[in-house]
Amino acid sequence: MSQILTLTLNPALDLATEAASVLPGPKLRCAAERAEPGGGGVNVARAIRHLGGAALAAVALGGARGEALAALLAQAGLDTLRLDGPGETRLSFAVTDRATHGQYRFVLPGPVWSDAAMDQATETLSAAADPEAIVVLSGSMPPGADTGFCTRMVAALGPGRRVVIDTSGPHLAALAAGPQPCPEILRMDSEEAETLTGRALPSRGDSADFAEALRAGGAARYVIVARGADGSVMAGPNGRVHVSAADVPVQSKIGAGDSFVGGFVLALSRGQPAREALRMGAAAASAACMTKGTELCRKSDVARLLPDTVLTSL
Repeated sequence: MSQILTLTLNPALDLATEAASVLPGPKLRCAAERAEPGGGGVNVARAIRHLGGAALAAVALGGARGEALAALLAQAGLDTLRLDGPGETRLSFAVTDRATHGQYRFVLPGPVWSDAAMDQATETLSAAADPEAIVVLSGSMPPGADTGFCTRMVAALGPGRRVVIDTSGPHLAALAAGPQPCPEILRMDSEEAETLTGRALPSRGDSADFAEALRAGGAARYVIVARGADGSVMAGPNGRVHVSAADVPVQSKIGAGDSFVGGFVLALSRGQPAREALRMGAAAASAACMTKGTELCRKSDVARLLPDTVLTSL
């Protein structure tokens, strides 16, 4: 089994609560908050643990919120590699409107990083990674990070390590342009893909065509585009494939993407081919939608939903 490391440079102390309704003006009386460790790589590591696997979570922490987050990571039983953050760890919070079931998510930016601090984090991660480790960079990049960082990280980790990247904004756009060396896996959602291509991608075939164009252009060995309730498509060296999502009652979509990456990467670490790993990712994403607030997938739900994930060649 391959070692899994996740990197979270911009983690968050995640708070979730509920209110009778969310309206401007009056004070909104909320239910007791639930606190969870947040950030893409943190959530991927949590999902992997929920599924019976293990990951080393490299997390940048700073200030009082960083200490609170460190305590939550310990309570969650995560194996953590602590990085020194350049400032106070950010806060994010979600409020669910009980009247409409709408969910309002507020995400703060986090501290500004220097190039030197970014490169030091990469060196620390590289020193901790086994020669054939799977390294996951998931979530938003911190303020101050230049768009060439992901490519430099892939180069520093070397060819023996498989790098999985799930990020957004200018950093995703830079990776989509195909600089080398490229990651093993590049994942994005439909909204991000449509932003990159500048047009709608209404069908599975449209998403798969776009994923293949990115793959052929050198963006990654495998490119995955998530399509929400319509599952995901993946373009790889052996062609294009769609995986269906399980039909589940949606409680919260928070963490579905990170659960997907967790399930996908765990399957890869166990030696499964990318197509089968795609099914595990889809089941984990659907399972995460069944849980409230910032809770992630449950192992029992993933096992039950896995047979409902169907692969179709495109």
